[in-house]
Amino acid sequence: MMEAASRVLRETFGHAEFRGGQEAVVRILLEGRSALAIFPTGGGKSLCYQLPAVLFDGLTLVVSPLIALMKEQVERLRMMGIPAARWDSTLSAAEVAEVRENLQHGRLKLLYLSPERLSNEPLQELLRSLDIALVAIDEAHCISEWGHNFRPDYLKLAKVCRKIKAPRVLALTATATPKVATDIRKKFRIEKDDAVVLDFHRRNLDLRITPCDADERKTILLERLGSVDGVAVVYVTRQETAEEVATFLNRNGIGTRAYHAGLPQEFRDDAQQAFMSGTTRVVVATIAFGMGVDKADVRAVLHYNLPKSLENYVQETGRAGRDDKPAHCEMLACAEDLTVLENFIHADVPSEMAMHHLLDRVLRLGNPFDVSIYDLSVACDIRSSVVETIFAYLEDDGWIKPMGSFYDKYRAKTLRPVDAMMAGYMAAERRFLTDVWEHGEEKRYWRWFVPTEIAVVLGVKREKIVAALQEFAAAGDIVLQASAVRRIYRMKKTEIDLPAITAAMTSRFAVREKNDLERLAMVAGLSGKRGCLTDALTSHFGQPLAEPCGHCDRCRGVKAKAIRRVTLRGITDEEWQSIQSVIRENHPALSTPRQLARFLCGMTSPAATRAKRSRHDAFALLGDLPFRDVLANVVALI
Repeated sequence: MMEAASRVLRETFGHAEFRGGQEAVVRILLEGRSALAIFPTGGGKSLCYQLPAVLFDGLTLVVSPLIALMKEQVERLRMMGIPAARWDSTLSAAEVAEVRENLQHGRLKLLYLSPERLSNEPLQELLRSLDIALVAIDEAHCISEWGHNFRPDYLKLAKVCRKIKAPRVLALTATATPKVATDIRKKFRIEKDDAVVLDFHRRNLDLRITPCDADERKTILLERLGSVDGVAVVYVTRQETAEEVATFLNRNGIGTRAYHAGLPQEFRDDAQQAFMSGTTRVVVATIAFGMGVDKADVRAVLHYNLPKSLENYVQETGRAGRDDKPAHCEMLACAEDLTVLENFIHADVPSEMAMHHLLDRVLRLGNPFDVSIYDLSVACDIRSSVVETIFAYLEDDGWIKPMGSFYDKYRAKTLRPVDAMMAGYMAAERRFLTDVWEHGEEKRYWRWFVPTEIAVVLGVKREKIVAALQEFAAAGDIVLQASAVRRIYRMKKTEIDLPAITAAMTSRFAVREKNDLERLAMVAGLSGKRGCLTDALTSHFGQPLAEPCGHCDRCRGVKAKAIRRVTLRGITDEEWQSIQSVIRENHPALSTPRQLARFLCGMTSPAATRAKRSRHDAFALLGDLPFRDVLANVVALI
């Protein structure tokens, strides 16, 4: 079988030989076992599943959180003559139908989809009817609560793989500590000997850490970019910082683009394309940039702000020097960043009262029940990602079972006069379609429909209302768009001890908060490390160096300098007056001490965002102060 693999490697993928670790992973899969591949960024993980997929008779599913990566890899595979497709939220109904048809007729070798898509019950039923040969899971560290980037839908993947009867699984990641690797192996039942872990030591990366004050960073950054030839990525924490730093560099003669999640998709695509083509030399970006970006000649990665964890730092610096040529990696270690990053961590932790409110609403809805994650997020003022995590925990603990989802709202824009739309139908059907149309609500250019409510009024099933709207769309009479996803669940347990569940869930999030704060402390502590910096990083991943690396600041004789927290300022009398003024406004979105503290620290929340409180003059008034200190002061006031 490995002879066939070598032939496909040469003839299909155009490589004369395997890179480090690839052959071992491919061999494990071809022998019918599951595997874990921990390869550094740029280590060639994708070949480990693409090549076996060509040899296997059945379908290979590739689970990835990145649509951009899916699109790029599918296009590349098709150019090589390998039938591949993706199933994601950007596809039209016709494109989804084509993918489904190709799946049912066995025309695909690889299907790329997100973990959220794979959680869909109807899709799982379809996959169970197919011949699945392999499930490859990229960014597999996201499955572990001990990892730095836990994602709730990843928590479900192990059960889903068993449900669709996948004979083997390949878990892939660039950043897994020994504890995370053990967790991944346990969940996917991977033998210890079937974990292939490559060397984390990147010998071409020059690691530097420069302690500095906030007002020095722009000058230092400009100097570094002036002394480094070639393209560079500058990582920042906030979206507004990306814009600010990009503007500064452009004004000083360095062609730069900002990249962050707040930009329209077309702006992000254009910035990425300009960077990939070399038209733009520097990208200043949040962590939204870089994953899946395959550019070999990045000569510098600079962290303008502290990364959130050593895992993030290794992953981001790993995007430099993929061509194995020397690359400059520098962290501008500024103590002021610690407050902002710690505040982000605290912002994602719901209070016990908010947790109780959410669980009380969910666990008493009946059986079955349907919910909107967005509506729950706003009603309980808990971030949507956190609500998703709570639901994943409820599933994992056996409280609820997902039963599918549906769109709660539709909007239609007419392409023909309504009378013309109704013509041609028999009298009874025309009356029904007219009733459906008239129960829509006209809003400017669109007419809005809530099928569940219309079905109750007309005494029919919801599906019949949706079918009527879809019939208009199929006839070319309207443009139809669906929105507001609601998820359906079934309760698996009848006896509910709400206080106990709330306490357990709150404790779970407290542990995550503690872990995230400890990860950040490790990053801050790196500046004060006296020994080899590369060894400090590789040791974190269970690979201590036999001797110092020779290509980091410490090995060059640059002395360690711990970053010291700045002395915190006090709250001024004017600020106290502003806070008291906000309290007197008595706005529902700022009614609890935690809500008000988040608002004053400049951290958005679902309820405050919906109420447009971020436009208030007092928003981020105390953004430079620790959240816990602000919360203590607010508690004393309210």
